[in-house]
Amino acid sequence: MRGEKPVIYVVDDDPAVLRSMDRLLRSAGYEVVTFSSALEFLNFQHTSGPGCLILDVRMPELGGLELQERLVDREIRFPVIFITGHGTIPLSVRAMKAGAVDFLQKPFMEEDLLDIVAGAVAADHRAKSEQREMAKLRERLKTLTPRETEVFALVVTGMLNKQVAFELGTSEKTIKVHRARILEKMGAGSLADLVRFAEKLNIRFPHR
Repeated sequence: MRGEKPVIYVVDDDPAVLRSMDRLLRSAGYEVVTFSSALEFLNFQHTSGPGCLILDVRMPELGGLELQERLVDREIRFPVIFITGHGTIPLSVRAMKAGAVDFLQKPFMEEDLLDIVAGAVAADHRAKSEQREMAKLRERLKTLTPRETEVFALVVTGMLNKQVAFELGTSEKTIKVHRARILEKMGAGSLADLVRFAEKLNIRFPHR
């Protein structure tokens, strides 16, 4: 979603922290949504655009690490930045193993946080762009006939049309027709595009 302003979600049970983070992040040009509890965040309808999640580690009812684990279970993917006044090495290791981007101990420099947020948002933008491209490719792949899928899998190996025709027991002219349809249906401008798509989709010819 090109041009969409990134959204930064901040979850902390300290109202003063929420106010300061809101001010800082908005001054850097981000949209900001704050939450005073992890459960409040879980019940919120999140945007599908780029962004990241800043989490306090220790909160009543549900802590930041537990929230992170619930998000993973629900396949809700956000770059997570932890902030804490009670950081320990085991806590940071647990957070990073679960996919956290960084683990900042209070007090921290505002510039450090903004640098980390910028990196997290950029990474999330790339990840979401990749997810959208994969969704489009899977939908396009569904439009291919079974024979076109076979031709697709062989063409991207570098085989010539006549070699594909021999492998499938058909004519070179028929393969040329299939190849043209595959390019059109997959939205590919060249064989190089098809090869890239096949790698992303893990297309393999089922050897008999």
